[in-house]
Amino acid sequence: MISENIQVIPTLHVIFQETDRERETEPGRGGSGLDQHKEELGTCPHQPNTRFIETQSLKNKTLKFQDSWFRQYKWLHYSPSLKGVLCFYCSKYFGEQKSALASKADGAFINTGFSNWKKALQRFSEHEDSDCHSAAVTTYLHQKQPVSTQLSSQLQKQQQVARNSFLKIVGGVMCLARQGNALRGHDNKEGNFHQLIKYKAEGDEELSSWLQRHNNFTSPKIQNEVLQIVSNTIVREITQEIHSLPVVQFSLIIDGTQDAAGVEQESFCLRFVDKNLQPREEFIGLYQVTSTTGENIASVAKDVLIRLNLPLSQLRGQTYDGAANMSGRMQGVQAHIKKEQPLAVYVHCGPHCVNLITQAACVSAPVIRDAMQLVHELGVLFNQSGKFKAIFTAVAKSDRTATHTSLKPLCPTRWTVRTPAMRSVLSQYESVLTATEESQSTTMEMSARAKDVMAVMEELNISLQQRSQTTSGMLAAVDHVKRGLQAKRSEVHFDWLYSRGSQIVTSLNLQPIKMPHVRQPPKRFTGPATSHSHSTAQAYYRMQYYNTLDTAVVQCNERFSQDGLQRLQKLEDVLISGNIDAVVDEYPELDAMALEVQLKMFQANYTCTTSSEVADTFREMVPEVRHLFKQVEILLRLLMVVPASSAEAERSFSALRRLKTWLRTMMTQTRLNNVAICHVHQEKLDALDRKQICQSLVELNNERLQSM
Repeated sequence: MISENIQVIPTLHVIFQETDRERETEPGRGGSGLDQHKEELGTCPHQPNTRFIETQSLKNKTLKFQDSWFRQYKWLHYSPSLKGVLCFYCSKYFGEQKSALASKADGAFINTGFSNWKKALQRFSEHEDSDCHSAAVTTYLHQKQPVSTQLSSQLQKQQQVARNSFLKIVGGVMCLARQGNALRGHDNKEGNFHQLIKYKAEGDEELSSWLQRHNNFTSPKIQNEVLQIVSNTIVREITQEIHSLPVVQFSLIIDGTQDAAGVEQESFCLRFVDKNLQPREEFIGLYQVTSTTGENIASVAKDVLIRLNLPLSQLRGQTYDGAANMSGRMQGVQAHIKKEQPLAVYVHCGPHCVNLITQAACVSAPVIRDAMQLVHELGVLFNQSGKFKAIFTAVAKSDRTATHTSLKPLCPTRWTVRTPAMRSVLSQYESVLTATEESQSTTMEMSARAKDVMAVMEELNISLQQRSQTTSGMLAAVDHVKRGLQAKRSEVHFDWLYSRGSQIVTSLNLQPIKMPHVRQPPKRFTGPATSHSHSTAQAYYRMQYYNTLDTAVVQCNERFSQDGLQRLQKLEDVLISGNIDAVVDEYPELDAMALEVQLKMFQANYTCTTSSEVADTFREMVPEVRHLFKQVEILLRLLMVVPASSAEAERSFSALRRLKTWLRTMMTQTRLNNVAICHVHQEKLDALDRKQICQSLVELNNERLQSM
């Protein structure tokens, strides 16, 4: 049931509106008999999901109807009452009227139904080449055209002009949506779309004259209908690809932000593993929510899956940020979804964890924190003071700096992207000192040490944002980073850093590095004992440096010791070792006995130490060999389908900022969602058939259908 507190796109149900081609209801519902199939014939062939088509059982094997046959022979029509396929055109033609060719027609494709899948390709090809089929198709096409079109060649010419003109209009809408440009301006005639069509009409007399007679085809209503059909087609292709997988498994990625108008937008993305065992993350839309509670967002998520015809029972993963309304154990989104689907493993977004680790490490050392604050203030001063910017630029040029870069303030939320701002200050430190005349050596020294830690975290953050990243790969990357940080925790490395800083201080004629004033702790903490104090500045900064590294390592252990990751680690151990764990029995798609047999056979022929190596091995297999390890492949897909980050949802926020600017705050939610899908999925948009889009748009209105 759809919650009353959510505002979903009212037209999204059109994506999966039940049609003759895409119904996935049980084929056996309704009556039966030879006469019923005549009532089942609609305006187009009925081609349901092949899972609902009867199989053919032979002595030693079972044959299934192939989905590729529907794509190759578009005239195939499945009759649930006959439990076989017919020729849509022949059944229409020979079933409704008598013909001299009726005696030569194949009755299996007219009224009895064909279900011998063993000879399917041979019989389909023979029927398609027959004279009866050609006559039926020709008759149907002539009957489909209005009588006025058959009698008037002039009308046919007008219709062709209308079709060509309409194709250009639809192409203009798709082009602007692809680039994220506004279609309309303050005045409709001054908008990008109107000017683009006006430019196309120059030198094209047919388009120009047709637009003068049919100016309503460039109206905002037509624009919205085109955007809706295009976006629905793109989303439908994504969901159809998920349904076509050997085993339907997918994960959910959600993240939220506010647009330029202050409206809360939730970005929904799906992750699945395609037939080539490549993880795919696809954006499916922006949804406006009136409440950001975990219960409300979870209800929106379930509503989205229902509208996309994706069963919650096949959800195998969910990845969000660490906000309480998303990750809360009791009232978070992941908790509400887990109540209905316990197998939906929750993973805290890896890049968000890295950001929190970096923040904790830098804040743990007061001198590093203060140094970073000074770097931030320099960047703010550079941006807000034109005088300081001019002085710094002149000093940097006079110093003949090889690469002059501007000073930037630190990002207030993302700690892992602060390295460039700190590197800019350190690389031009002499120019900064000359321009400000009030910096201290400690700032440079401790910023360098902070940069030493943050650079490692930044590389880890970039690695975890890749679409192909898996949870096992994320854990392996984190282990490498921890070992790298632990390797830096040595006196040799610190002494090298300290001596390097001292050399720079000497070269810049600065005061030597001194130990800052340290407050003595109260007696109630130390008692009669004397409090510890460092004898030298080097010893003091060594302690601060070690504290930062230790905090980073401890935070890595805590942030990536999640329940969901531990479950996935058990599954990967089963894949690598071949020892069946009790967690396997919790997944209905896994057969523990068959999996154990196939794992032993797989390990006898291949040697793999990670799930990535197993995936590479499967990609190199021929189909016959790959079919031997179906359960192993299902287990591998289960490991790869869980996302390691919510970066795909955050990428859509970049598109949102480009689309809904301060000048476009009046854009409706439906239009925003449709344009966002077109703008994000540019390659899918380019691959669409514009003629098919136009046909779908024309069929929405009888007047358009008659004129085109």
